[in-house]
Amino acid sequence: MSFLTIVYALLFYVATALLVVGLASKIRQYAKTPAPLKIPTTPAPVTRSGVVMRMFRELVFFESLFKSNKWIWIFGWMFHYGMFLVLARHLRYFTDPVWTWVDLIQPFGMYAAFAMSAGLLGLWARRILVDRVRYISALSDHLMLALLFAIAGTGLMMDYVVHTDIVAVKEFFRGLMYFSWKPIPEDPVLLVHLGLVALLMIIFPISKLLHAPGVFFSPTRNQVDNPREQRHLAPWAAELEKNRS
Repeated sequence: MSFLTIVYALLFYVATALLVVGLASKIRQYAKTPAPLKIPTTPAPVTRSGVVMRMFRELVFFESLFKSNKWIWIFGWMFHYGMFLVLARHLRYFTDPVWTWVDLIQPFGMYAAFAMSAGLLGLWARRILVDRVRYISALSDHLMLALLFAIAGTGLMMDYVVHTDIVAVKEFFRGLMYFSWKPIPEDPVLLVHLGLVALLMIIFPISKLLHAPGVFFSPTRNQVDNPREQRHLAPWAAELEKNRS
């Protein structure tokens, strides 16, 4: 077994552990953070089913972004849904036999990588060209965009410029799943691509990309607008009031 196989196998075990533990820790923190005030962004739904529909529209159509800025909505939608298709396409490396729907989206996934890259460039241009956004953009914002673009770029290179042995890649990852390590192809572009993916997995739980699970815990989105009909109390405040009485 080659040294590179050992290094990348250990790297992905560590990256996966940090991703899972980090995400679980952050979600637990979000869930336990009190919401002492009723602060849904108006106009807000007045029923729980309305909140569910609002969250659905926000997650699928990026409703609030569409209302605020159409250009950013276009680039954001291109990036997120391009990335979704690309990730779904990569499920073929972890399933045997490949699921039917994963097989069907393979051609679309290839073109989705271009949409993902174009969306990233649009979002990056916004941070450079728009004064007010450039002012609040930190170095970490640019580095995260650069990392995502490098991942997409190296992936496209393997599709159209320097091909790699995808059968061997699949054997490597399925070997990791079943703790039966297989050799990793020693193609430079593939190794860079996988290294960048592992880096993204490691830093994801401590990055701004946590808006993905965080949107579910946003009180401006997940609260019912019924402050007159029902008094809102955070769990800790309810417990305090109960003890006082």
